[in-house]
Amino acid sequence: MTSENNVYNLITVLGPTAGGKTAFAAHLANQINGEIISADSRQVYRRMNLGTGKDYADYIVNDNKIPVHLVDIHEPGYKYNVYEFQKDFITAYNTIISLSKTPVLCGGSGLYINAAIKGYTLIHVPPNESLRKELEQKTLKELADILASFKKLHNTTDIDTKKRTIRAIEIEQYYKDHARPKMVYPEIKNCIIGIQYDRDTRRKRITERLHQRLEQGMVEEVQNLIGEGVKPEVLIYYGLEYKYITEYLAGNLDYKDMVNKLTIAIHQFAKRQMTWFRKMEKEGTVIHWLDGLMPMEQKTETVLQLLKNNI
Repeated sequence: MTSENNVYNLITVLGPTAGGKTAFAAHLANQINGEIISADSRQVYRRMNLGTGKDYADYIVNDNKIPVHLVDIHEPGYKYNVYEFQKDFITAYNTIISLSKTPVLCGGSGLYINAAIKGYTLIHVPPNESLRKELEQKTLKELADILASFKKLHNTTDIDTKKRTIRAIEIEQYYKDHARPKMVYPEIKNCIIGIQYDRDTRRKRITERLHQRLEQGMVEEVQNLIGEGVKPEVLIYYGLEYKYITEYLAGNLDYKDMVNKLTIAIHQFAKRQMTWFRKMEKEGTVIHWLDGLMPMEQKTETVLQLLKNNI
């Protein structure tokens, strides 16, 4: 697929965890001469494979290895963020386009997907410890007055707590002292495909995949990361699998308790993912949903027809 016969220059594949997004994105990319850009906040880390659900085999379609970007690009312990992702996405996107190929963005992180497709410029504002120390001595009313000197307060969300108000002042001060970066954002014409299942099927798939990954050595993976020097608090920061398995290895949970708590947490995470995607739709984003139970060939043909018709 090229820009000559299709209006789209980006295909996005999204959906909740354990939905088969990667396999579908790879099959689609194989059909349209595409390369995949991962939109996963944890698959950027090397050797964090089972816990992040990296399924390398999914990128191989009919003996053809589909190139993937933004996987295995940082060492464990690094704190990757959405600001870096947006810059990395643009670089990967432009690289793929320069090869006359079609970028296929794939992932379940709604925040990362929005950062990629919305086209707004994100700015990372680092903590200003000296300013925070100074502001912490002030009352909430005094902080609100300071914030009001920077900008008109349209709502109360920035001033509902001292911590939020201090952070808002910190951001405004940073903007005052630093020129906003000029980012050349590509003109994206995006077609978004969602993979979904009914609630019971989704829960069954999540539970089955978790047990499979545990059998494949997910606990040992976390143990190895700790052994190579990744601090437990950093692994807990990464959440879900890394959080609960680290707690288990520290002796804070027994194995059964760890599995039960982790299962519940992943189900809740999948529900939050779907809530985010529904919110995107309410805000005007068009998502073409596919039934995850459809055969792979039927899924692919459905999307190819959709692209052909420029829907």
